[in-house]
Formats: sequence, structure tokens, C-alpha cells
Amino acid sequence: MKFTVNKGGCLTGRIRVPGDKSISHRAIMFGSIAEGTSQITGFLEGEDSLNTLRAFRAMGVEIDGPVDGKVVIKGAGMHGLKKPAQALDLGNSGTSMRLLAGLLSGQNFDVELSGDSSLAKRPMKRVTQPLAAMGAAVDTAAEGRPPLYIHGGSQLSGIDFVMPMASAQVKSCCLLAGLYAEGKTCVTEPAPTRDHTERMLQAFAWPVHREGATVCITGPAKLRACDIDVPADISSAAFFIVGASIAEGSDIVLEHVGVNPTRTGIIDILRLMGANITLQNPREVGGEPVADIRVKSADLKGARIPEDLVPLAIDEFPAIFVAAACAEGETVITGAEELRVKESDRIQSMADGLQALGVAARATPDGMVIQGRAGADSIGGGVVQSHDDHRIAMAFAMAGLCARGAIEIEECANVNTSFPGFVELAASAGLDISSQLDR
Repeated sequence: MKFTVNKGGCLTGRIRVPGDKSISHRAIMFGSIAEGTSQITGFLEGEDSLNTLRAFRAMGVEIDGPVDGKVVIKGAGMHGLKKPAQALDLGNSGTSMRLLAGLLSGQNFDVELSGDSSLAKRPMKRVTQPLAAMGAAVDTAAEGRPPLYIHGGSQLSGIDFVMPMASAQVKSCCLLAGLYAEGKTCVTEPAPTRDHTERMLQAFAWPVHREGATVCITGPAKLRACDIDVPADISSAAFFIVGASIAEGSDIVLEHVGVNPTRTGIIDILRLMGANITLQNPREVGGEPVADIRVKSADLKGARIPEDLVPLAIDEFPAIFVAAACAEGETVITGAEELRVKESDRIQSMADGLQALGVAARATPDGMVIQGRAGADSIGGGVVQSHDDHRIAMAFAMAGLCARGAIEIEECANVNTSFPGFVELAASAGLDISSQLDR
């Protein structure tokens, strides 16, 4: 699949992007091991979260749907999962693999977690090491890469784990294993990361205690079913937030977006660059803060991005790099080395793509330096590679709003992992985009 984006245009109207992927994953996981029936609305019907759903079906959980974002889960209880007939194929989803590694470490059966060629390159020692300290038996392929082989029947014990790097996936993995461990499991993070796991555990009636940078739970746990309304995903909204900010004449409202303070780094960073972003109708849904986000076009300025904001926007940096290319002056990003081990090396992939479009972008070990230029023609046309990375494909799609010529983006099929219907929704908002099968 490739995208073709013709130059120019602006983003207007009111749209709702798909449901939050992080919350969709967790709703399936917690609903499956809870006692009782949980109903989920707003579930993201993208390949990543569907792979999580299929994994629990393969372990014997009765799940109805999804139908129009509605899913009904008849929970199996903490120890009601069954050994799957074959390896659980998690596709492209690192979140699924890392969180399931923790959850399945406390089961009484052996299981293999596998994925596609991209997932097979992603580092898993960051979760297998703390799990081993808890008593879990998890083997990996060479260099700590997938697939993971989890041996059942381990007796887990709580630990105090100080994370060497900020990662919500690692934190969540340890907390999920902690649900099955004897005693207290505490995780201390070097910087704040998304807290959907902590919020949702409390929604499923299991207490979570936070003191400063440390979050603790006590096991063994018992979860009680509940209903979850999944807000729209701010990581998906980010592309439209950037697109409207850089395209003159834009004025768009993104409805019912999750604005959890551990996820709003994209808003803080763009406001630092001069963006015109307002939150309307703030409210709370299922323990998660939600708002409508209105974005008007603005004259962005380059900035040095504070490192404490980086973990709060780690998935949004492909879009932020595009905003920097359309901002007047220099933007410097540091402290973002985690981007090198995402679905692709997002630092190098974005630098290569921006350079192909005539932008002065220089990759550094932990970030990028971009010499931006404001205006409707700040980016050139050309062909860029997304490296099968959904966020890179969508970021370069928005670059077409400020391009001098058409942009062709290769290898875009994985956009469906997080944003099914992206092309149609973006076109309805004003982006001149089409998709074609590569031949």
C-alpha cells in the first residue's frame, strides 16, 4: 500500500479519530482476567488491538464483537485462561507482547508469544529481566528478541524495580505480573509515563498506590468486571493537531479525545512552538480525562524541546518532526533514544524522509536537529519510505499540507494497526490524499 498526497489544503470541520490503542489493549486484558462480564465501547478495531483480542480468544475467553467498537467480555478470572493450541501471534504489537509477558508469567501453562518481522527485532530484555527477578521463567530468541517462551507454574514474588529508562510498557508488564505475585510489587520510573494501567486497575476494583515516582500494587489480586468507554486516541489525533497547526486556514475540532496528563506532551510541545490549541468541554469518562481539542493554524517557531516532555509524547514524535520542519528556525530534540527501537528506527527513518523532501534534518543518537522554514511551501515533494511504520506514514501524509509538490509514501499497509480509515477521514477533513496498492 502507498499513499499519494497532493500539495496544499487545510483541515476543517469536526472529526473523531479511532479509540485509544493503549486503553483498548488493557480493556481486553483486564476484562479477560476479571470476574464477571465487562462491556467496552469505543474499542479500536485496528490490527494491534485485534491481535490482543484474538490472543485471549485463543486462551478460551468468550468475547463478543467488536461491532461498531462494542465488545463484551465474559471474564475467565485470574486463573481461568487456558493453554492456547499454538503460539500467540501478536503481529506488529509491542504493547501486546510486553504486557502479555507480565500477565502470562503468572499462569500455569507454557505459551509462546510471536509476531511479525518488525516485532521480531524489538528488544524484550527490558521486560524479561525484571520478570526473572520476580521468579518468572521466560526465554527469548538471540539478543533478547522475540519470540518469547513463557514457562508456566512459576511462583512469583513482588519486587522493588527501579526502571533504567522511562517506559509505560515495562512498568505495566511488572504491574501485571505483580497481580499474580505474593506481596508488594513497586516500580519506580525515572520520568512520568502513561498511567492507563494504574487507572484501569482501579476501575477493575484493585487498589494501586502511588507515592512520587513509585507505583505499587499488592498481590495476589482479584479483578471485578466493569464497563469501559474508550476515548479517542491522542496519538492518532496528533497527526491532525500537527496538520491543522501547519496549514494556513485550518480550524478543526477533534472530538472526545483522551487528555490524560501522561499523554499530552504533544500539546505542550506544540504550544511551546506557538500552536493555537484549546481544550473544550473537559470531562471524565471511566476514570480518564477527555476533551474536545480545537486547533487553528499558527506561525510555529523552532524550539529546544524539554527532555521531561519527551516520555509524554514518545509516540507522537514523527508528527512533531514534521511540525518542526514547518516551523521558523531550529528545533532540537534530545533524550528520545527510545524512538530508535519502535516499529522502525523512527529517528533515522524520519531524518531520511525529511531529507528526501529537502528539509535540513540531522539525526543524532538520541534525537534530531531540524532547520525549519515556515510557509505553505516549506517542504518539497518526492518519495519517502515509511519502513512499514504506521506513524511515519501518517506523519508524512500531513507534510503534504505544506509541500511544494506531491508526496508519495511507500509501505503504508501498517497504518491499519492503529488507525483504520485514516485516508478517508483525512480526506474528509481536507487533506488531498489517496491510497493505492503497490505493484
